[in-house]
Amino acid sequence: MMEVQDQLQRKILLPKVPKRIISLVPSQTELLVDMGLEQNLVGITKFCVHPKYLRKAKTIVGGTKQVKLEKIKALKPDIIFCNKEENTKEMVVTLEEIAPVHVSDIVKIEDAFELMNQYGQIFHKEALVGTMVNSVRKKITSLQEQIQGKPIRKVAYFIWKEPLMVVGKDTFIDELLKLNKFENVFKEARYPETTLEELKAKNPDILLLSSEPFPFEEKHKEYFSNLNVEMKLVDGEYFSWYGSRLIKALDYFKKLSAQ
Repeated sequence: MMEVQDQLQRKILLPKVPKRIISLVPSQTELLVDMGLEQNLVGITKFCVHPKYLRKAKTIVGGTKQVKLEKIKALKPDIIFCNKEENTKEMVVTLEEIAPVHVSDIVKIEDAFELMNQYGQIFHKEALVGTMVNSVRKKITSLQEQIQGKPIRKVAYFIWKEPLMVVGKDTFIDELLKLNKFENVFKEARYPETTLEELKAKNPDILLLSSEPFPFEEKHKEYFSNLNVEMKLVDGEYFSWYGSRLIKALDYFKKLSAQ
C-alpha cells in the first residue's frame, strides 16, 4: 500500500503502482506520455491534443467539465488525474467512487515541479522526472540571462473575444508573463472581462493575443487597432500548459524575447 498526497493536500491510498490511468487534463496527459506511460493511459479527454495521434488511439471519456461516467467505469482505472481549475469539485467527488483521484493545483512554476515530482513518486519514475525538472530549471536560468537588463513591459494577455477576456492575477499564465519580464496590467481578478475603454485607460505597452482558448488570428488585430498599441499573436499552449511542455515553452520564450 502506497500513500501519496495530491496538491490539495488530500491523502490518496494506492494498493499498487497504477497500471490503468485516466487523465482529464491535456497538459497532464502530455506529461504522462513523456514519462513513458502512454501504454497505461486508457482514457483521455477530447482536448488532449498532444501527442496528435493520441485521441485516435485512446478512449475519449468526455471533456474537462463533463465526462461520461459509464465509460470511465468500464475502463476500470487504477487512478484518475484531475486539476482544480480544469475540472469541477463535483466531478472529483463522483469520480472518487470509481477510483482514487489525484488533483493538481498549479499557480506557480514550483507547483508544476511539485506535480511532476508527485507523478514521479506514484509511478516510481523519480529519476526521469528529476531530469525533466532540472532541464526546465536550466532553461529558465538561460532565459533570465538573455532578458537581463531588458525593460519590464506592461502587457494585457487576451484569452477570449466576446466577451473580451484577459488573464489576471494568481494564474499560471501570469507567472509565465512575469518570467518573460511582462507586467500584467490586470490585477483585480483571475480572468476578468474588459472593454476597449478600460484597456485604453490601463495603457499597456503590448497586447498578447493567445491561440487558445479563443483562437486569435491576424484578422482580429483590427478590433484593437484604434488603441495604437503593439500586438503579438502568441501560442497559448506555451503560456498555459505545465508539465513537460515547459521544456519546449522556455525555448519558445527565448525566441519571443529575441524578436
